[in-house]
Amino acid sequence: MPLALLALAIGAFGIGTTEFVIMGLLPEVAGDFDVSIPTAGYLVTGYALGVMSGAPLMTVLGTKISRKRMLMLLMGLFIAGNLLSALAPSFGVMLTGRVVASLAHGAFFGIGSVVAADLVAPDKRAGAIASMFTGLTVANVVGVPLGTLVGQSTGWRVTFGIVAALGVVGLAGIAGLVPDVPKPEGVRLRHELAAFGNVQVLLAMAMTVLGFGGVFAAITYIAPMMTHVTGFADGSVTWLLVLFGLGMVGGNLIGGRYADRALMPLLYVSLGALAVVLALFTLTAHNKVAAAVTLVLIGALGFATVPPLQKRVLDQAHGAPTLASAVNIGAFNLGNALSAWLGGLVITAGLGYTAPNWVGAVLAAAALVLALVSAALERRDTAGTLVARSVPAEQRSAVPR
Repeated sequence: MPLALLALAIGAFGIGTTEFVIMGLLPEVAGDFDVSIPTAGYLVTGYALGVMSGAPLMTVLGTKISRKRMLMLLMGLFIAGNLLSALAPSFGVMLTGRVVASLAHGAFFGIGSVVAADLVAPDKRAGAIASMFTGLTVANVVGVPLGTLVGQSTGWRVTFGIVAALGVVGLAGIAGLVPDVPKPEGVRLRHELAAFGNVQVLLAMAMTVLGFGGVFAAITYIAPMMTHVTGFADGSVTWLLVLFGLGMVGGNLIGGRYADRALMPLLYVSLGALAVVLALFTLTAHNKVAAAVTLVLIGALGFATVPPLQKRVLDQAHGAPTLASAVNIGAFNLGNALSAWLGGLVITAGLGYTAPNWVGAVLAAAALVLALVSAALERRDTAGTLVARSVPAEQRSAVPR
């Protein structure tokens, strides 16, 4: 794999840390600003909505410059947002900082996915995408737990200051290692927008929303669930997030390895198993060992869907994949926002801290249904094409129109 993928992974590490570290710090942030846990959950929802809206916006704004320069500008925006969060005097200002940082997220991973895929041979595209996303998964093993530990011991503001510094390292890595490849000739915004007329692209994005949304339904409220239901001490949230992160690393590697070989079967297995495991989490959350094992499985199964879904969008939007790729990253975070909101609703309704797991199970099951529909449509279209090709040209031209 090219060394430039390391630079992309470094940027992904910083972004992954700021995205997920807030979940382990929700109680501290809520207490500091004197808001409820569900209200503090808006920091997750707001970030996710910012990614969703920022992905197409920032990608469109970057159509006039090279992909490398756009990646550098996005990292600058990420740094500014995290500094604003670290210095926020009120909850509203912190929420603003989260949104500012989130505007860089979708476009970075969207453009980065295209750059990563273009750096390798066609049969290694999913592996290259997974290599970039390794930074995101490793962030959950190293960056998020350490950030949670620092935030719980010295204050959450210090954590966001460190995250801003990670952004500086990512910016330097992109500047030094990513090649400055010119933009493809002949690709215009209308070509990028045309990809959204492809039903398969839209189905893949819908699978993204529902599938990864299932993961976030459970993980957004992992701190109160593990402390109030399972009985873990507050300090245990750190190593529990490490377990979740290890699962993500494993799932990402599996997804990257097999998405180039059997993309749709991989999605069937991972989404189906994810729905089952999330449903079982309502029971395993009451036992410490079982809860820890379940967290690993949720991370692995959830992230096993990321490389294949991102690759499917790139494949179906061939020729003009940049905007579709970025919007699909936004789709991941639309799922995050939807599930965080739904999870907050069921908690507020008095159904308990395990209720979001049922929300996640339903979302993952719905994603599996869409995967089956997508495959059925693809088989129908393939069969129709083969039939059309089997008819001699002179017969086709003789058919009345």
